[in-house]
Amino acid sequence: MFEQITHENILDNALNEVKNDVDKREGSIIFDAISPHAKQLYELYFSMDGMIREMFGDTASREFLIKLCKDRGIAPESATKAIRKGEFNINVPIGARFSLDTLDYVVTEKIREGIFKLKCETAGSLGNYDFGNLIPIDYIDGLQTAVLSEVLIPGEDEELTEDLRKRYLESFDALAFGGNRKDYKDKVHSLQGVGGVKMYRVREGNYNVKIVVMDAQYQKPSSVMLENLQTAIDPEVNQGEGLGIAPIGHVVKVEGVTETSIDFTFNITFDIGYDWALLEFDVQKMVDEYFLELKKNWQDNTKIIIRIAQLESRALAINGVLDIQNTLINGIAENLAIDENSIPVRGVISE
Repeated sequence: MFEQITHENILDNALNEVKNDVDKREGSIIFDAISPHAKQLYELYFSMDGMIREMFGDTASREFLIKLCKDRGIAPESATKAIRKGEFNINVPIGARFSLDTLDYVVTEKIREGIFKLKCETAGSLGNYDFGNLIPIDYIDGLQTAVLSEVLIPGEDEELTEDLRKRYLESFDALAFGGNRKDYKDKVHSLQGVGGVKMYRVREGNYNVKIVVMDAQYQKPSSVMLENLQTAIDPEVNQGEGLGIAPIGHVVKVEGVTETSIDFTFNITFDIGYDWALLEFDVQKMVDEYFLELKKNWQDNTKIIIRIAQLESRALAINGVLDIQNTLINGIAENLAIDENSIPVRGVISE
């Protein structure tokens, strides 16, 4: 709004208001008297511009966006701690602590003999990545093996500013109320580990609502995560009673996305000095990145479509690839649409 206002413009406009029979040259009394006030006025305009930007959700900085969100009953989602599976040769005590590289984990619950839930002590997605042998922080008699394995519930980082801004702006488009779609979407997304959600009205036995979720790593959720979500949304022991986030009368079934393995055959012409053995990893990485983009938009689309044109254009961007043609998806030279509640995973890639 104030992009055209400068200190020089303000000063010139002020000097133009002074009669021409007065000396207005730089260094004159009138020039030296007006110039500091013009600078202060410019600073005032600059501050007003910043204040106006902070008043609106599409331009506000994070600090003021959070204040605006409070008026809509919205708060930024905090970082959460990853829940992992630990495998031991003995039953370790609840509360025992272990370390792996730079992170520490604490035993929180027994799953079965020698298998326990561990919570990362550091909040955020960092707790999702390490796998391998754990080192006990305190001595445990009889402990011979301790392995950190599966991610049961992914840890999530603090909500990004642009994601919070999107939620704020979307809050004006649809009202979340009493178990409508927006209400379910908002509340399920607020639960730990959820990266995508779809809701359906169904008639499956006693169920009248089905919720399909993808985890925060854009993968199929673990059985532990699904159990936690079911309990938080509509506990199985008293379904339909409104004791979770689902309204009374809603009998909800929570399911995870399925995974569809997809094979590819590429006919690639390589540049001099390159071959399939050298570029196979780059092609696999390209496919994984394409799949990740599709999975991030899974909840907003009826179904995911794997497109040959997208694969070939991305392959051509790989250094060492001169040309590509006759690409096959699962042995067929056609785009592939997968089930609406499924996400793609990379299968066999050949050349």
